[in-house]
Amino acid sequence: MRIYFLITLCCLLSSCAVTVQNIYTSDGEEGLIIDCSGSGLTWGECYKKAGEICGEKGYFVLEKNSDDDAKSYTDQFGYYRSTVTVNRDLIIKCKD
Repeated sequence: MRIYFLITLCCLLSSCAVTVQNIYTSDGEEGLIIDCSGSGLTWGECYKKAGEICGEKGYFVLEKNSDDDAKSYTDQFGYYRSTVTVNRDLIIKCKD
């Protein structure tokens, strides 16, 4: 029983992490993709991370992507199940 609890806890914690990846924008300059996907996160987490990274200089939002994927189904026992996947990506460039 403990192993199931630990696996569930690890899955929940891993879905609540904001990740950042360096990219190059279409004009050849460096930018960042901030991924704050998951039902435990919000757009506010993306903007907070952008502020932490760029500091007082500020940043430009180049693109903002979001999609919600809701799936509903009935399992083999006749119980109604649903899952919701929320994907959020913020592409920014720190001001000079």
